[in-house]
Amino acid sequence: MTNFISVNDVDNINALVQQALKYKADPYADKQLGAGKRIGLLFLNPSLRTRLSTQVAASNLGMEAIVFNIDKEGWALEFAEGAIMNGTTVEHIKDAAPVLGQYFDILCVRTFPALQNRSADYAETVISQFIKYAGVPIVSLESATLHPLQSLADIITIQENRVLVSPPAGGGRGCKIVLTWAPHVKALPQCVANSFAQWVGGWNETNFVITQPEGYELDEAFTKNATIITNQDEALQNADYVYVKNWSSYKDYGKIITGNTDWMLTNKKLALTNDAKVMHCLPVRRNVELSDEILDGNNSLVTQQAGNRVWAAQAVLASILTPIP
Repeated sequence: MTNFISVNDVDNINALVQQALKYKADPYADKQLGAGKRIGLLFLNPSLRTRLSTQVAASNLGMEAIVFNIDKEGWALEFAEGAIMNGTTVEHIKDAAPVLGQYFDILCVRTFPALQNRSADYAETVISQFIKYAGVPIVSLESATLHPLQSLADIITIQENRVLVSPPAGGGRGCKIVLTWAPHVKALPQCVANSFAQWVGGWNETNFVITQPEGYELDEAFTKNATIITNQDEALQNADYVYVKNWSSYKDYGKIITGNTDWMLTNKKLALTNDAKVMHCLPVRRNVELSDEILDGNNSLVTQQAGNRVWAAQAVLASILTPIP
């Protein structure tokens, strides 16, 4: 693996999942793999799990991790080619990235969409410019459209719990996974939803359903292997896993469509499922996106899911340092 930006950078999802589970069982199995190597974690927006889990993962492999909050501590970066820098930006990525590439063996970058211009966000300029100019492997800690480390942790969590799921009636493609839209108080990007859909579609071992109110359809480039249902109750029928996440409109880009507060998952809705396990990437707005009864109940996997962020990151970093055979 050269870079880790999306599922398309992974040759074998199952192999990567198994590597992560091996690290979970023995975190220091490859504690010398990263000895003498340095990883830079660059943040253009806030983070909790992504930042800390990646630091822990790097430490488990013997790497030195240095965190830099570019948005608060660095110069304002310019990413546009041919820019006349007579405004607020101070340093061009052409000049900054090659220097960072000399300081670090791996660069991890977290950025966030502005949710103002769909074409600009979906061009993924920030990540692509780091790849173009840094000269070292780039790992996405979330980009304008995708969150691959989160999605890998999600797949790991599902795989861990699959032994608890009853086989589908009459056979079929394994467990049923439902990604359901949830209400929120502000506009959020499509990153997590896009990425989860892309990874589950690439995994290709499940019956995958996405459910959202009309107007919240995701980019079809990420959902081509999913069944789309706008009736949440219908979508939840016989689900084995329910992934809850809010996102703003892709079609009416970055907008919140009024109403739909009844889409919050509750135990009443969970009763429609096959006693489904419930997932969320965190942070979560309690009693807006997800009810207390779900989050504090026996069906919630959110803490386990967040813990698996370490092993997801560790497997990715290890595969960059020494590719999985």
